[in-house]
Amino acid sequence: MDIAQARTFLAVLETGSFLHAAEKVNVAQSTVSTRIKALEDQLGQELFVRNKSGAVPTLVGQEFARHATAIVRMWDQARLTLAVPEGQKRMLVVGGQPSLWDGFLLRWLPWMHTHAPDIAIRAQMMAASSALMRQLVDGLLDFAILYRPVSRPGIIIKQIFEEHLVLVTSEDTMGSDPLGDNYVYVDWGPEFEADHALNFPDAAAPNISLNVGTLGISFLLENKATGYFPLRIAAPFLASGALEPVAGAPTFTYPVYIAFAEDHDEALTSTVLEGLREVARSKIPQP
Repeated sequence: MDIAQARTFLAVLETGSFLHAAEKVNVAQSTVSTRIKALEDQLGQELFVRNKSGAVPTLVGQEFARHATAIVRMWDQARLTLAVPEGQKRMLVVGGQPSLWDGFLLRWLPWMHTHAPDIAIRAQMMAASSALMRQLVDGLLDFAILYRPVSRPGIIIKQIFEEHLVLVTSEDTMGSDPLGDNYVYVDWGPEFEADHALNFPDAAAPNISLNVGTLGISFLLENKATGYFPLRIAAPFLASGALEPVAGAPTFTYPVYIAFAEDHDEALTSTVLEGLREVARSKIPQP
């Protein structure tokens, strides 16, 4: 099977017609028929039932759809990854969890531009560490920066720094409850959820829950509220007095890791690690 066959299959599936699929992929209808017939011969299965009204996928065709979609997506990603800009040696694909881009990885990008100007970087953001590890194992990422990597054969994992989530507030006064009446729950993932439940077992369900990562700090700056945020993000606002730490509240600490294939280029890996650790040393405050 080639990529043209996969694209043609998806076009027929989407339009429900060989004729309309031909228009979509800009080929003759006979070419669509030839591609689908060749694909069916290769698979040994009928993918569509042809009739006067069009083409209806068989059960096998419906099942094959997810495989064809994955094939086309991976091909498109490979083409983009291998498209190295003129004057640069190679493309580096780096994935990270959303909160790690803000205030950390976005500062690492200019470091790389200065110290490795011949390396082009394609940045990706993924919320789930499992998705990052899966793309790393599949070879779609060169490096993954994340909180909770899962060990995989052939993958090296190294710690970069420790993330500290601190409880901060923009309220003028706080009661005896560290969460307060205006507490906003920010979703920092399953590890934070478990630690939060362990440390605040009697906490009432918050009126507001946010799944916007570090962007949620804007809510505290514009409203009288309290929430947990990475210290590296909250630090400037704590220094200016726009936010205050909540006395006595627990701090949650999570190591941040980099994961990469063990057969990766050693010189490039060394440069990447040097940059990440230098940015961490100079930009990540300690509690």
